[in-house]
Amino acid sequence: MAGISLTPCGDFRESYRADTTIFPTRLSRAFAIAAVGLACLAPLTGDRYMLSLLIQSGYLGIAALGLNVLVGFTGQISIGHAAFFGVGAFSSAFLVEHGVPVFFAIPLAGIMTTAVGMVFGLPAARLKGLYLAIATLAAQFIIEDFFARARWFTGGVAGRVTEPFSVFGFRFDTNETYFYVVLAYVVLMFVSAANLMRTRDGRALIAVRDHYLSAEMMGINLTYYRTLSFGISSFYAGIGGALYAHYLLFVSVEAFNILFSIQFLAMIIIGGLGSVMGSLMGAVFMTMLPEIVQWLADGLAGSPIDRALGLGSAVSYLREMTIGAAIVLFLIFEPDGLARRWRLIKAYWKLYPFSH
Repeated sequence: MAGISLTPCGDFRESYRADTTIFPTRLSRAFAIAAVGLACLAPLTGDRYMLSLLIQSGYLGIAALGLNVLVGFTGQISIGHAAFFGVGAFSSAFLVEHGVPVFFAIPLAGIMTTAVGMVFGLPAARLKGLYLAIATLAAQFIIEDFFARARWFTGGVAGRVTEPFSVFGFRFDTNETYFYVVLAYVVLMFVSAANLMRTRDGRALIAVRDHYLSAEMMGINLTYYRTLSFGISSFYAGIGGALYAHYLLFVSVEAFNILFSIQFLAMIIIGGLGSVMGSLMGAVFMTMLPEIVQWLADGLAGSPIDRALGLGSAVSYLREMTIGAAIVLFLIFEPDGLARRWRLIKAYWKLYPFSH
């Protein structure tokens, strides 16, 4: 009928490619671009403390995404992710000390960390469940011991000093400038991971997670893809660790302990296993949680509650307790993490006012 415009009454996808697109609608793509644009304005606010938290969320989110590829998308477990994060940090600092520009040292550190991850991934590729958890726990302690003994690489207990990020003589040595470096890596790494999950290899990783016996019967090489997932996870951890090193400008051996690995696991559990964006959500949550605890403790300072519970002297313990409590509460009430809650919110407004 002439003059009548017909609009679709549903969300129809007629091909597999349409079903696996990163942005299902133009509006979602516009919102993503707008979010990146708003993030670019963050340094203009002048709040250096908030910028510091955002930078931390960025490089931790990259490393957490690598762990999510291994745990959430492939179904493997790792309790040694902080050690690979440390390998990336020390590798980048080591390369810079030997004359490699920081711009090239960061991706090279990711490649070096991938090599280390593959070494531990090869034997772990034939393990699963509790046995794999013990193997990765062993990797954590082996690498920690290496950090303490390899003075030529890490500086030993004294640590290693490194240089700020620089390009063509311009130094990104302030929160306002380094924020853009981290933001660029966050966008690049997250888009790459989202695209990876759309490829044949990404679908194979998910098949290994969902039912490894069926995947093997379909011709998927379990050893290859489990090892590949360790390599990808280590690469992301290495990039995150390198960004961490060139932000703090100092890398200490004590920073990459088992507690840090548990925090990475908490990030992907809280953010959502098997969710690319959930990794960043979990990193932001875990970065902000200790600050909220500190803010509440400062607000209650001198109050009867503070005198009764001694909050001022127990803040460090409260931070660790809240991390554990957050993991337990999310596992009970929101096992799919913040990513699922975000999907529910989007679905609500998409169907509003007819949502039910």
